[in-house]
Amino acid sequence: MPYLILASATKSTLPAWVRELGLTLRILSRNPSAVLGGMIIMTMAFLALAAPFIAPYDPIMLSLPDRLQSPGSAHFFGTDELGRDIFSRILYGARISLTIGLLVVGVAGITGSLIGAVAGYFGGVIDNVIMRCMDVILSFPALVLALSLAAAMGPSLVNAILATAVVMIPKFARLVRGEALAIREMPFVAASRVAGAGHLRIIFRHILPNCLNAAIVLATLTLGDAILIAASLSFIGLGAQPPTPEWGAMIASGRKFLMDQWWYATFPGLFILVTVIGFNIFGDAVRDVLDPRIRR
Repeated sequence: MPYLILASATKSTLPAWVRELGLTLRILSRNPSAVLGGMIIMTMAFLALAAPFIAPYDPIMLSLPDRLQSPGSAHFFGTDELGRDIFSRILYGARISLTIGLLVVGVAGITGSLIGAVAGYFGGVIDNVIMRCMDVILSFPALVLALSLAAAMGPSLVNAILATAVVMIPKFARLVRGEALAIREMPFVAASRVAGAGHLRIIFRHILPNCLNAAIVLATLTLGDAILIAASLSFIGLGAQPPTPEWGAMIASGRKFLMDQWWYATFPGLFILVTVIGFNIFGDAVRDVLDPRIRR
């Protein structure tokens, strides 16, 4: 009995965000799509983190006598035209692709959320100016705009990340702006104004935290798109440069040998496919779980 009282008291003293996180994780654990997507994401993350221990070869080590070998016991996924082990390069490429996705979503999510919160909170002229700028960016296809920006800044992995982040910013800005328009009319925001809270305090203390769930859902759904766009930029030579083991760049190199050495481009493409599907499945599940109607 004392143990139950102590456990109940401990549970009640937990911060609200900890209890909310625990509830979300419990709901996700009962969602088959969330479990499947989560397993794919965790597997890819494990392969990326453990690449130095799992990879049997140096990903950039040349071995011309072993060039274009088919998959076998020595090279699980075969070798490329320079004799480099494709399996090792894919493992190290997972690090790059996942890092790209996280950086793109991080930059776009933070920047877009701030822009959307400011536009939604202040409204009027500020809202119109900001959202018309976002509409201009959205008027271009994401891949075409990212390609143009990356080409203007020059071919490099950093520029590809920045170009991809820029085309993702309007998505977060529009979403958070819509949430902010509703939240700014809430009684607790009016009470904060009466209490003398400034604009910055209201935005960071009330507007942004209440937009977090929507931003998290969009972030999980955007991760797959970010990886795909970055891989596309590398495919056309505007992203990662040789000898960096990036999935999109590997497919670009392997397309010349696709008819006879099918494994060269096939395996990196499969890893991109599985990773993007994993993030999309998990993002859909998170969207469903964070819907307030499901928690009733």
